[in-house]
Amino acid sequence: MGIILSLNLVERVRSSGMSDQVLKGLMVAVVVVISLATGRPALMAMRSDRSLPALGFGEAFAAGIFLGAGLIHMLGDAQSAFDTAHIGYPFAMVICGSVMLLLLWIEHLANRGMESPAGNSKLLPLTAVAMLSIHSLLMGAAFGVSSSVALTLVIFIAVLAHKGSASFALGLELGRSEFSKHFAWRLFLVFVVMFPLGAMVGQALSTASDAHPLVEASISAAAAGTFLF
Repeated sequence: MGIILSLNLVERVRSSGMSDQVLKGLMVAVVVVISLATGRPALMAMRSDRSLPALGFGEAFAAGIFLGAGLIHMLGDAQSAFDTAHIGYPFAMVICGSVMLLLLWIEHLANRGMESPAGNSKLLPLTAVAMLSIHSLLMGAAFGVSSSVALTLVIFIAVLAHKGSASFALGLELGRSEFSKHFAWRLFLVFVVMFPLGAMVGQALSTASDAHPLVEASISAAAAGTFLF
């Protein structure tokens, strides 16, 4: 019911004369504000070791949304686009699985580095920044390239559900790290700008998706891989 009401609201905004680009720009701005508002206080608190059970509940809630958005909407729509193009090979599944394996490989390398006798304590926060940045970049690309109002809204809701807890967790991780406060803040800003950057890349590719509809499907499948991971 909430999604239906949100769709009606989006349609009313669009009917008022606001273009899709402006609407997406406002949504991107909301995501950036939430990222900064939730991550900056955690980063500035630096070495806080308090237990945060609410963070676990937020992650569990976001995980449910990601599973639904990734499996039902993004991956399903991507596979439908390949089926419509009469391509029998499951490229959408391959792209999705490849992205999941890439992130798993990065995580595996980080874990091995941490477990080694000469493990670098800075490796874990750097890996967290890298993985969350890849995730945000692909989410932004799927958001920007999407031509469907429903899919755009689903991605936006999924991002909102996850962005606050992810930004807060990354801020805590960087705050506990051995990086200086200035360098940790720079790393956090890299994560923040990835979603707007991905949205711009997706918007630029949206013109090509008219002539090549599998562009949007491929990006959606890749983003679905990060959602499921």
